[in-house]
Amino acid sequence: MSTLLAMLAAFLLITGAILIDGSPRAFVNIQGVLIVIIGTVAVTAISFRFQEMITLPSNIFVLLRHGQLNPSAEALKVLKIAVEARKQNDVMMLDRLLPRLKSTPFLMKAIQLVVDGTPTEEIEQIMRRENSTASARNMRAVDFLRRAGDVAPAMGLIGTLIGLIKMLGNLNDPSTMGPAMATALLTTFYGAVMAHLVFIPLAAKTEHCTSEEALVNNLYSMAATSIRRKENPRRLEMLLNTILPPAKRITFFKN
Repeated sequence: MSTLLAMLAAFLLITGAILIDGSPRAFVNIQGVLIVIIGTVAVTAISFRFQEMITLPSNIFVLLRHGQLNPSAEALKVLKIAVEARKQNDVMMLDRLLPRLKSTPFLMKAIQLVVDGTPTEEIEQIMRRENSTASARNMRAVDFLRRAGDVAPAMGLIGTLIGLIKMLGNLNDPSTMGPAMATALLTTFYGAVMAHLVFIPLAAKTEHCTSEEALVNNLYSMAATSIRRKENPRRLEMLLNTILPPAKRITFFKN
């Protein structure tokens, strides 16, 4: 939600600047929009497989929507599960817990492996591969957005060059030079807006979400293996704090 609000605020700022002592219609050029948007998508698609192009938008949306879990809150969450599991010493308690973990599929899978009696080393290997696969998939989304951020200004420049060539070919009519120049520059404007207000910020946010998701998944994996070993949750707290950033470290046990 914060991403959407920040992007909306940026667009409103630019819209406000256009409306102040200006005509909004002067900033509308369908040809320029088509060159920048369709051109950016087409050129970016060259660097990716067709199947990736279909799934990347949904991956980005899901990551931005669900990939902003608070590592500290998730660490406390798995500690509570570990405490309850040690207190009851009952695998069926974890089995009954699974339906409540649907919002965190990675944790649900890790706990399911514990319930199934999977050896600790195998749990570690499976979850490490799952985490690596998820991070690689998310980084492809980051690469896509960065590539689009590089291409959009270039497509804007190409549109500007097309407009300038048309203008120079019509020098016999000076009255058309001003409007033609404005139209030519609009594509550069569109490319800069798309790159610096959409693609590049989304790439940075997606990369941050990917890093946070990998950290949280690592917390889940450590908790599952600790529960499987039937370790003291105090030790798990210490282990979790070793991978949490200093500002996000937790204190679950007071004494």
